[in-house]
Amino acid sequence: MLNENILFIGALLLFVAVLAGKAAYKLGAPALLLFLGVGVIFGYNDFVSFHSVDFAEFVGMVALCIILFSGGMDTTFSDIRPVMGAGIMMATLGVALTALIVGAFTYFIAPLVGISQEISFPLALLLAATMSSTDSASVFSILRTKKQGLVENLRPLLELESGSNDPMAYILTVVLVGFVTGGEDVSVGGVIGTFFLQMIVGAVFGYIFGRITVWVINKINIRSNQSLYSVLLLACAFFTFSFTTMVYGNGYLAVYIAGLVVGNMKIVHRNMLRIFFDSFTWLLQIILFLVLGLIVNVHEILTYDVLMLGGLIGLFMIFFARPVASFVSLAPFRSFSTKARVYVSWVGLRGAVPIIFALYTVSHGVENSDFLFNVVFVVTIISLLIQGTTVSSMANWLNLSYKEKERTFKLIVPDRIQSEFSEIEVNASMLRGGKTLKDIRLPGHTLVVMVYRAGNYFVPKGDTELVKGDKILVVSDNNDEFVRKVEEMGIESILKMQ
Repeated sequence: MLNENILFIGALLLFVAVLAGKAAYKLGAPALLLFLGVGVIFGYNDFVSFHSVDFAEFVGMVALCIILFSGGMDTTFSDIRPVMGAGIMMATLGVALTALIVGAFTYFIAPLVGISQEISFPLALLLAATMSSTDSASVFSILRTKKQGLVENLRPLLELESGSNDPMAYILTVVLVGFVTGGEDVSVGGVIGTFFLQMIVGAVFGYIFGRITVWVINKINIRSNQSLYSVLLLACAFFTFSFTTMVYGNGYLAVYIAGLVVGNMKIVHRNMLRIFFDSFTWLLQIILFLVLGLIVNVHEILTYDVLMLGGLIGLFMIFFARPVASFVSLAPFRSFSTKARVYVSWVGLRGAVPIIFALYTVSHGVENSDFLFNVVFVVTIISLLIQGTTVSSMANWLNLSYKEKERTFKLIVPDRIQSEFSEIEVNASMLRGGKTLKDIRLPGHTLVVMVYRAGNYFVPKGDTELVKGDKILVVSDNNDEFVRKVEEMGIESILKMQ
């Protein structure tokens, strides 16, 4: 009966987590915070007994691998190209500055507020290093769930930063763990060498394996069962991470770059693969946050030392360390307004990644590692509560947001169809030459295949009268000519079907 009980509890946890996610959307809270809360509640007083640090680390590794790969797939290279320099600066210098500032603050503030745990400067730096990167799972989830557009290329900047800053935090954590435990002779030159080795190898192998993945997906022929393409892509992602790690590169950077390459090149069954990875990513995010919630000991969290130090560090990071690191990192880039820099400072979300890095200190026998883990957990909760719940409202307050237009026609176009489907809204200029469909001069090889009006969908004919505000679905074999024509009609927004 043991296996059946485990399956029952797992199903119950997933079901409750999904309901929590629905509630989070209505309340405007990050769904991941409620997933974490569900884990904590079920783990309280060992209602669901789970204490395996190694298994939690493994779940975190697998989840982050897919979250980063999927995030890369969903990122358009043309969007991140203008912010590439700023994103890399935030992912490297920003992380290092955050770790240094927070480490110094922790070292000096701990004895002043009566923390009984002895925290040396290297241990304070290690604690700060585990929390120095923003969390890709949280940032990707919140920004994409909100369906909120951001001006000044802020969304691709934040996603690029969160998707590529884990390697820096990981390297700092590993090096400092070695120094604190006395297992490695650490020097400044060695740290710098390790950083460049991991980043260069990770970036190179990420690009190489991304191109190999595209070639394999396009060349292999699995007509008997097209669902196996998803399994194949999953295997390529895991292989990219594991092989890069084995040759001393950073696997997390490699899978993100591989996903970026795959997502920006033509591959067969793209839409099917994207739907699979979106669903699988959500599943892994739920499991990851549930597991991290289950492993927490609530009684240890609710102590003076943990709550005081975690609360002070959390607020210090939000209102001082992150803004300083962000403004310094973005100083060379003049294209960002002051409001944009403030918003980047605010969206410094902590989530699963700091907790996973804190688990690394536990599994490697760092002194007071349980205390460090609990402090990181409190800081994460504070970040998700304060920053995660205000991502949208802060953008509105700073006048940096706009409402993204959602597609009226939920159409998935098979990859083998070369014609392009687009959605446009009828305006007064478009009807100037006549109100019927036949009066509208569209390019050759272009058809209006469906109209949406007042909640109804219908197939139009030549004598169908269009009215301002109608949404029409258009298919064209000459998309460039079609775009040029509708722009002449004064239509700026063209939503392409993917």
